[in-house]
Amino acid sequence: MRSTLICSGLDGGNPLAFLASLGMLRVMSLCHRDAHIRMGWLRHEGAWRPVLEGPPAVVTEEAVVRTLDDYLSAAPQGDFFARIGSNLAVPPQHFQSLAAEEISRAHENTDVTRGRTNVDFIAAFGNEATVTSQNKEPVIQDTALRTMSGAGHQHFVQFMREIMNSTDARHVRHALFELWRYEDEGRGKNMRWDPQDDRRYALRWQNPSNDPSMTVRGANRLAIEALPLFPTVPRGARLETIGFTVRKGQGAVWTWPIWQPYVSHDVCRTLLSLPDIQREDVDHTTLSPRGIVAVYRCRRITTGKFRNFTPAREI
Repeated sequence: MRSTLICSGLDGGNPLAFLASLGMLRVMSLCHRDAHIRMGWLRHEGAWRPVLEGPPAVVTEEAVVRTLDDYLSAAPQGDFFARIGSNLAVPPQHFQSLAAEEISRAHENTDVTRGRTNVDFIAAFGNEATVTSQNKEPVIQDTALRTMSGAGHQHFVQFMREIMNSTDARHVRHALFELWRYEDEGRGKNMRWDPQDDRRYALRWQNPSNDPSMTVRGANRLAIEALPLFPTVPRGARLETIGFTVRKGQGAVWTWPIWQPYVSHDVCRTLLSLPDIQREDVDHTTLSPRGIVAVYRCRRITTGKFRNFTPAREI
């Protein structure tokens, strides 16, 4: 017997909410490997909402929040993040050394699935084979999901650690099952993956310098756990991130699928990497047989010192 649970707080058309959905699926799959947790999407209350599917004892609101909170509170990748530093602009030699160390640890860990957590984050963060420069010093090229790198006292990895240390079950429950009210302090605890985080003066009712940044902390915390589903891959001298393409006149464009059948974490990883969804004109006749019912696309833009994502459109 299997049960389903609609996560009515998450909107698959919002970049942050989509990442949070994937983070939820990944963590639930890690914590309940024998339960064969799967996830699909359902049109519900005006948006595509993720639906978890699994054993009745595992897939209830209380059980899901408890499982996620237990895992997220332990933050198995916390020590590794601290060793990277505040940002991903690290020398290639340092990154290579970290990667070799974590691969060795993964081989020694008896829990193969959880033991490779840091290795999966390494693949998502960047690669020492493709190099750029910062302040005339060589640093790795990194993920297209990186939104800040130290300017304006905003630090990509440090903010992840801050979010990990300040998120509790209440934040998780709100992100998954409640209307997002943006009541959490966002300064230092915001990954800038939500289009709401684009706080340009011309787009706001109040001066953003006097208007506190607010966010949905639980969504940011779950979204961090989705990063291993978006590995980076060297292509010539350039690093590419799963789901992203660079288009003339648009810059970096992020495209993701919404699927109806319940699929596992591993199948989800495959769907995210399908080349057909990256085409300029998506052909739904090739995607429908795979269970994909919608495709969303947004742009990554640079505003001053930071990157943001535009509201996504269904294509």
